Amino acid sequence: MASTAEILALLKAHADPRNVAGMARFGMSVEGRLGVSVPAMRRIAKAIGKNHRLALDLWKTGLAEARILASMIAEPGALTERQMEAWVRDFDSWDVCDQVCMNLFEKSPLARRKILEWSGREETFVKRAAFALVACLAWHDRGAPDEEFRAWLPVIVRGATDERNFVKKAVSWALRHIGKRNLTLNTAALRTAKALRRLGSKSARWIGADARRELAAETTRQRIRRAAAPGPRRTSASGASSAASARRRSPRATRTRP
Repeated sequence: MASTAEILALLKAHADPRNVAGMARFGMSVEGRLGVSVPAMRRIAKAIGKNHRLALDLWKTGLAEARILASMIAEPGALTERQMEAWVRDFDSWDVCDQVCMNLFEKSPLARRKILEWSGREETFVKRAAFALVACLAWHDRGAPDEEFRAWLPVIVRGATDERNFVKKAVSWALRHIGKRNLTLNTAALRTAKALRRLGSKSARWIGADARRELAAETTRQRIRRAAAPGPRRTSASGASSAASARRRSPRATRTRP
């Protein structure tokens, strides 16, 4: 089994300082960054395999790439509420938040409860994590019932008045992915977007307009219809061919979603 020191050395071997400047332009925290790409981290994670103890040790290093890698090798079944709370309080960059939610937190049976808890918290990245989880579940959990996502629409409305950029972008992300699951939820999400545009909040109005622009587009609705059509599995409403392909994206592919 590889040690924490060996994994850190491997990450440093894949470091590219040129990536760090690009990360800074897209609002990522760059303190202590190595500039390792997400595809490189995924290759390292695949070679390691699942190892929860090593994930915990990597997290303690405080290095962004080590923490993202930790989320890739951690075991969802071994994830405790205490660990989720400790990790979410450590988030200091939107990409670490989103990667941990996508790679690990969404797979935990605790995720739904944490959405409700964290959406009411004031810490920027704790609150962002709540809506990132909604987006990830709407994107990847194809078996979840519509009622679950309808129930989160009022949570989205409450979060939409938060003017902080990292929060409002996540709220929009959540609303848009709910609206791309199927035509029924598309209608419900568009209704929510319309309501947001009437609120006396600049952030809510922006989210409503942002969501409506994508969800009302005929190209989006056509993708939803194709995804629902019988036959071989098609490109999902999110625009990715599968959750697996989405999870292999590099930081460059995610920078439009801070």
